[in-house]
Amino acid sequence: MNLSPFLVLWALLAAVVLAMIAWRSSLARKEDDTLHVSVSDATPVQSQVSLAGKLEKIDKWGKLLTIVAIAYGVLLGAAYLWQFWTNSAISRG
Repeated sequence: MNLSPFLVLWALLAAVVLAMIAWRSSLARKEDDTLHVSVSDATPVQSQVSLAGKLEKIDKWGKLLTIVAIAYGVLLGAAYLWQFWTNSAISRG
């Protein structure tokens, strides 16, 4: 069995995870860590809330996709080892 298509799919999944890391990092640079409580203009507070919501969504999906990528990679590695083991047993016997 050829595992190359599965390896390509795993590489694409890993690339998506890396892209999400870069996206989150670029958004987090714009984050303002100060608390604006006595500001008469509510614009900074609204932008903080909006950015925090975006970062929360990215974190949720990033964690989920990271877990999926790791699990898929482990299963792909196990399939490769199984294939290697069965092919070596066939060639010996």
